[in-house]
Amino acid sequence: MVTDSRSFMSFPRHEYFRRVLCNLLGNDMERGELPNKEALIGDMVRRICFQNAREYLGLELGQEAPAHNSAVAPFNW
Repeated sequence: MVTDSRSFMSFPRHEYFRRVLCNLLGNDMERGELPNKEALIGDMVRRICFQNAREYLGLELGQEAPAHNSAVAPFNW
């Protein structure tokens, strides 16, 4: 092969990881093992899936995204 085909799969892998993480945390919330506070857990998911990498790599993205965007569906717990 001339190109690295793994780059094509990077988005689906990240999406799969995010869904598994959200399901894991949602189940823990339902069992009472984590606080049932969507804002707290949502912020943790946002940091794990996006902000930590952005800060580590020093990426600047035009305008900061709001903490909660009502146009975007909430995490599917």
